[in-house]
Amino acid sequence: MEERLQRGDAVVRSLNNGAPQPTLERMRQEFPFLAAATQGYALGDVWSRPGLDSRTRQLAAVAVFAAMGEAAFMKIHAGYALNIGEGELKEVIYMVTVPAGFPRAIAASQALSELFAERRAAPGKQP
Repeated sequence: MEERLQRGDAVVRSLNNGAPQPTLERMRQEFPFLAAATQGYALGDVWSRPGLDSRTRQLAAVAVFAAMGEAAFMKIHAGYALNIGEGELKEVIYMVTVPAGFPRAIAASQALSELFAERRAAPGKQP
């Protein structure tokens, strides 16, 4: 496997408690080029750069996806942030009201509430 793909796989597994990322794996079946590009570039080249720790990267991704109105991607990254601790996730959503407005922050809060409920329902997991 190419080095950047290996780095991308390592990033995914470090964020996802050692497991592959389901959305990426589904994409790999129908859109293998897009999955490889995401894994190699976004994760292997960009996400694995030094300078920010995983938690900071996750919080930034949550904020950006929430501000863009991309609840599905926001929820994925919020889940990763929960894997390394809940901390400031709600504060990130509050901050989204400033650059992106209340409708996007409210939509993001609803997706985050769904994630919290899923985590509470899963055995042994807490948000």
